[in-house]
Amino acid sequence: MDQKLKKTLSPLLLWGLGVGYVISGMYFGWNLGLEKGGVFGMAAATFLVIVMYVCFSFSYTELACAIPKAGGGFDYANRAFGKNLGFITGLAQIIEFVFAPPAIAIAIGTYLNLSFPNIPVFGAAFTVYLIFTGLNIYGVKAAATFELFVTVLAVFELLLFAGITLPHFSTTQFTQKASVDGWAGAFAALPFAIWFFLGIEGVANVAEETKNPQKDILKGFGSAILTLAALCILVFLASVGVGGWEKIVFNADGSVSDSPLPLAMALVVSKDSIMYHLLISIGIFGLVASFHGLILASGRATMEFGKLGYAPKILGEVSPKFKTPMFALLINMALGLIALVSGKTGEIITIAVFGALVLYIISMLSLIKLRNSEPNLERPFRVPFYPILPILALIIGIVCLISMIYFNLVLAALFFGVILFSFILFRYFYKKY
Repeated sequence: MDQKLKKTLSPLLLWGLGVGYVISGMYFGWNLGLEKGGVFGMAAATFLVIVMYVCFSFSYTELACAIPKAGGGFDYANRAFGKNLGFITGLAQIIEFVFAPPAIAIAIGTYLNLSFPNIPVFGAAFTVYLIFTGLNIYGVKAAATFELFVTVLAVFELLLFAGITLPHFSTTQFTQKASVDGWAGAFAALPFAIWFFLGIEGVANVAEETKNPQKDILKGFGSAILTLAALCILVFLASVGVGGWEKIVFNADGSVSDSPLPLAMALVVSKDSIMYHLLISIGIFGLVASFHGLILASGRATMEFGKLGYAPKILGEVSPKFKTPMFALLINMALGLIALVSGKTGEIITIAVFGALVLYIISMLSLIKLRNSEPNLERPFRVPFYPILPILALIIGIVCLISMIYFNLVLAALFFGVILFSFILFRYFYKKY
């Protein structure tokens, strides 16, 4: 049986995937950080996170070009440090990719419910899981082409949103209750600042399906992170500046909102206007882009785990008909639906960010280790200003992880408990085949 993935992805499709994985973070989730740190606290956290992601992205590109495999950070850690740390990295990556989609699915249901109140939030979330898992099983080129289409729409809508709201920007409103808990609030806001960019590393997980990974990944990855950094700053200013941060964090009934952009838009245009409904309808495409893209990346990550025997072997098999990781996609969907039932968007986001930070930290250590242990490894792209960029990404990642543990002790215990329990099972059952 042919177990190879098809090579069909171009730099443009990689840009679409890179931006698409992340763009939902512009539409929801990040606003929860304003409650923790206020405008200044969230802004400080976001600045720190942008620096981390720019440094991380160019460092990760070196690894992706040198070792173009579907496992991403899992494969890099496996090669640098061996199977034990490789397993922990791979599991952290899978947790990130499996827990992020349920949070996005809830937001998709929320946006749909704004336009069609008869559509239940959870019913819509379950339905999109089935549809987009099916699309990813069908084929990666179809999935990536769809991703590019919805990503372009979502970027256009963010620019339109900014164009409508920024003329109403008020410095007074923007700086209202600007700080919450000082620097402690800024550190507490970190997971929600990370949510702006969470998942960008998923580009590396389709490296095996890229036509020319040594050149195309750099073009796709680099252009994606620069696009996202610009959109992040634009959305932050446009959303908060029209009415203050509280207006985009809380609904009229006092509940926390999963739809900050419609709340901001409603402050400057009527809820019956075309622009308001256009924001919601195209906003759904932005959420779908990330939801669909992360499902794609998670399937590849889980498949690589199974292929090496770090998980049940069936997860590593490629569908003989579609040439996609069907079994990995189905198990990820089942786990995501279980998480979705909780309905706790903030907690789900935090768990996903824990997974991401562990992945980032070990990946940067892997880059440094491989530079020393395998100096002759072919590296078509080398991170500029080495070792400054990977070390800076590593330090900021560690600071973020320590801060998150401090402010989320219960969730941290749950996350690391799952890692420890799974590692014990891995050491007991693992057999190389």
